Amino acid sequence: MHPTAASHAGAVPVAKPQESVRPRHLTEPAAVKWLLITAAVAFVAILIVLPMITVIFEAFRKGWEAYADALRDPHALAALRLTLLTALIAVPLNTIFGVCAAWAITKFRFRGKNALITLIDLPFSVSPVISGLIFILLFGAQGFLGPWLQEHNIKIVFAMPGIVLATIFVTFPFVARELIPLMESQGVQDEEAAATLGARGFRTFWKVTLPNIKWGLLHGIVLCNARAIGEFGAVSVVSGHIRGETNTLPLHIEILYNEYQFTAAFAVASLLMLLAIVTLIVKAWIEARMHTGK
Repeated sequence: MHPTAASHAGAVPVAKPQESVRPRHLTEPAAVKWLLITAAVAFVAILIVLPMITVIFEAFRKGWEAYADALRDPHALAALRLTLLTALIAVPLNTIFGVCAAWAITKFRFRGKNALITLIDLPFSVSPVISGLIFILLFGAQGFLGPWLQEHNIKIVFAMPGIVLATIFVTFPFVARELIPLMESQGVQDEEAAATLGARGFRTFWKVTLPNIKWGLLHGIVLCNARAIGEFGAVSVVSGHIRGETNTLPLHIEILYNEYQFTAAFAVASLLMLLAIVTLIVKAWIEARMHTGK
């Protein structure tokens, strides 16, 4: 026998790797696939893309000068400052609360843990208008603490403190809800190892926990900031709608629209939309880094 043939005869046959093909009963027909894709694209186009194009078109309908004048208006600038200042106060406070709450819930066992998780989720289930009304009932002139606040000349509602409190209330679950599942999946092994090596609480958090949760933390901060900038319901109840003083950007847009100043309303709305787009870009970048783990 030829040596080559002998070698082939004694060789062990190697099975070719099978291609991963979905079972036929799980594969949709092409018509169904394209129908679903078309429906999804049409839904996004009608409810997201078309309104965005409308905002830009209406904002520049009367030209660049009218657009710039609407943004340079003192009331618009005051609303922008108040919106950014409110977010600058609310987001760091919610970040601190979210980290502390997530740390306590995932790293310790204590009574009332489920109750704490439920309370964290409360703003998701309560209407923002109702949450604003709660602050009116607490700090308003006829509220529970109203007479005491008036005696000490402390103003909460219809002023910036009420706006900040309402914004904090509706946004405080975002950071905690982003971190709790992440920290639960990571467990406590790294922290226990650090404690075994002699690291104390803050050093363990700074050197071990924070590097593991940094992208999830940033993701929660971005979502919290987006909600703080765009909040309308709760802020509308506690603000008093004082133009140039207690109006945030969403409230200023509402006033302009109700006064039939459509170009100015859409111009300011385009600024708010720009902030939202920047937020989405940052969110997408953070999500990409979370998937790569870098």
